[in-house]
Amino acid sequence: MTISHLRLGASLYVPAIRPDLAAVANGERHPELKSVILCTEDSILSGQVDTALANLRECLPQIGGDRPLVFIRPRNADVLGCILALRGIERIDGFVLPKATRSNLAAYAAMVPDHFAIMPTVETREAFDPGCLAGLREAMSVPGVRERILAVRIGGNDLLNLLGVRRLPRRTIYDTVAGPVVASLVSAFRPFGFPLTAPVFDDFGDTETLNEEVFRDLEHGLIGKTAIHPFQVARIERHYRVAPSDLEMAWRVLDRDSPGVFQVDGVMCEPATHSEWARSIVARAEIYGVEGKETFLDKRLVVS
Repeated sequence: MTISHLRLGASLYVPAIRPDLAAVANGERHPELKSVILCTEDSILSGQVDTALANLRECLPQIGGDRPLVFIRPRNADVLGCILALRGIERIDGFVLPKATRSNLAAYAAMVPDHFAIMPTVETREAFDPGCLAGLREAMSVPGVRERILAVRIGGNDLLNLLGVRRLPRRTIYDTVAGPVVASLVSAFRPFGFPLTAPVFDDFGDTETLNEEVFRDLEHGLIGKTAIHPFQVARIERHYRVAPSDLEMAWRVLDRDSPGVFQVDGVMCEPATHSEWARSIVARAEIYGVEGKETFLDKRLVVS
């Protein structure tokens, strides 16, 4: 099964010790979810791993077909091995690989069967070293690994922790010392064909700053974001809806009959340099809709 990273939306991280894990994974608790990540890493204590594994053992056989995308975040390679041995593991869509580095990615990828998607998370000190990032990108580019990577996730709180700081109230990640690091990760991976998702915003009571952060995410080309509370999901994903003017411009850019350069409402459009943006806009509209419209039904253009 091929999954587009655009389908991830606001991925809800759920500690795997929750007793209602199957209901969450099946979308019964939160029908709006597009993806959910069952976590056995930082969201639980080391003494709770056995409880998390017991919950997963009970949950996995209950996961149905009409549900959000379901991923599991193992704590480490040993826990990943335990999870892969559980009955029903074939029902999930893939794994989020924590603290991925150039040194451990190949071992992780070798453990995970080929039909699962994988999402490496960049959240170690290697994120601050361009040479290490190039090494990780090289490890991700190996045939048999590359095509399985759905997206690269950014561990914002881990990066802040490495710097010994925590964001202040009413500050986006881009207003912190980690802001340039996020930009560097985009530069290290996106031009080479690896999409990235945006880090968590951990003040789920501050809707105004969350809105600003998602706007900044989109400026960096980050579509998809870690959510830690269901309250955040719709508030994140509404920003992925497409403005009608952008959709019209995208159609014009992708129209085979368009000239090499033209203008729309005073804005230059050049298919040779704007086609990637245009494909993303059309795909987002198909998944998240168009601003001011309940559904997106106009299929005038099929994007390959």
